[in-house]
Amino acid sequence: MASSNTKGTNATNGTLKGQSKSSKPRMERKISSPMNPAFMTSAPGKVIVYGEHAVVHGKAAIAAAISLRSYLLVTTLSKSQRTISLRFPDIGLSHTWDIDALPWSTFSHPSKKKMYYDLVTTLDPDLVKAMQPHLSDVSPEATGEHKKIRQAAASAFLYLFLSLGNQTFPGSIYALRSTLPIGAGLGSSASISVCLSSALLLQIRTLAGPHPDQPSEEAELQIERINRWAFVAEMCIHGNPSGVDNTVSSGGKAVLFKREDYTRAPKVTPLRKFPELPMLLVNTKQARSTATEVAKVGALKGSLPVITEAILNTIDAVTEAAYKLITSATFNQKDPHTAETLGKLMGVNHGQLVSLGVSHPRLERIRELVDLVGVGWTKLTGAGGGGSTITLLRPDASPKALKELEGKLDAEDFERFETTLGGDGVGVLWPAVLRDEGEEEGGVEIDQQKFLEAEGETGVESLVGVGAGREKREGWKFWRI
Repeated sequence: MASSNTKGTNATNGTLKGQSKSSKPRMERKISSPMNPAFMTSAPGKVIVYGEHAVVHGKAAIAAAISLRSYLLVTTLSKSQRTISLRFPDIGLSHTWDIDALPWSTFSHPSKKKMYYDLVTTLDPDLVKAMQPHLSDVSPEATGEHKKIRQAAASAFLYLFLSLGNQTFPGSIYALRSTLPIGAGLGSSASISVCLSSALLLQIRTLAGPHPDQPSEEAELQIERINRWAFVAEMCIHGNPSGVDNTVSSGGKAVLFKREDYTRAPKVTPLRKFPELPMLLVNTKQARSTATEVAKVGALKGSLPVITEAILNTIDAVTEAAYKLITSATFNQKDPHTAETLGKLMGVNHGQLVSLGVSHPRLERIRELVDLVGVGWTKLTGAGGGGSTITLLRPDASPKALKELEGKLDAEDFERFETTLGGDGVGVLWPAVLRDEGEEEGGVEIDQQKFLEAEGETGVESLVGVGAGREKREGWKFWRI
């Protein structure tokens, strides 16, 4: 992202269309080099509509992007500043590393060095060990789950930075914000991983686009590169992720995802006609660990292999039934029978997840409240053990009943979101300037202070959001297949 070019983008220089040689940064932005203006990346969260946990064991899952997103602002420092900083106020993380003190000799060794186009399916234990001295002082004052979350985020960032970069990498500040609840089963870590992956790949100039006339095949290749390295970051955070979260966050829309062999790329079938279903998303605010829940199912499979495999096969059959319905030639999302069928399948899916032991009383309470007012079909989404539920609303759900449900959820301290399924995947804002449609000059320049001080999810969305509550906002561009 360092060079300026008005001829669009290509895989060699990685510059973005619309960049002008005459553009100059404002005088007050002293920390950024004129040839390296601040830029942003953004990626959506996701919900697994069908197939969670079974997907870890080689079965299929359907996942869809949601309108809640993470945002990463990258500010390049002057050449004399040889540091990289990760600032993530939403989880209380702020840490700076000396670039020249990092373990480059280990990561750049011929037996260890990876290229940006490589498929990395396991973390190298020698590289993980080399990072440890540089992670031990991350948030030393934190304890318990807070410390674990912060060190996992720092580990994911540092592993990607050292794998993709080199010792001549420019000093930079990486500021992260998210409108996604952390640890709620909505793919927040994958969303962050995709933001980091895309930003670093852009900085080393290995991505083309995105631009409106980019060939679909080229866009697909770019998304796959981003996705592969986002999966590496996910391994740093979760240990044994399925890969579904980072896949849907990278590509957006919805996908049928299946990974039978972790030494090979997953089989991903885009669902470009996935219906924009009205969903109520409810966060239990009950903390849980994806790794713990995944391990729980693994342990059950070890002790009761035949029964557990039967449950996983039933979940797979539910996913297949939903896929066949959505992709059938006669599919009509406005048909009330369609919503009822998809809703019933969600109910069956949830029941099987309960059998696997990954539900939670707070999740079951949400289902109970929804059933009492009769407005839709509810299931847990993600790892379970807490996290979130999704409710497919009945087409004929009464406003009075919905209002009653909202009141009950609020009274029991649940967090509600109205969300849209099937939106865009990873996007880029280069330079970090947003303008409203029809605005000929100027725009809102997103500097680090504004970004870090934006208040809550609403403040972040208002400042940098892809939609930001407006019909049209120019600046954000997306890789689209």
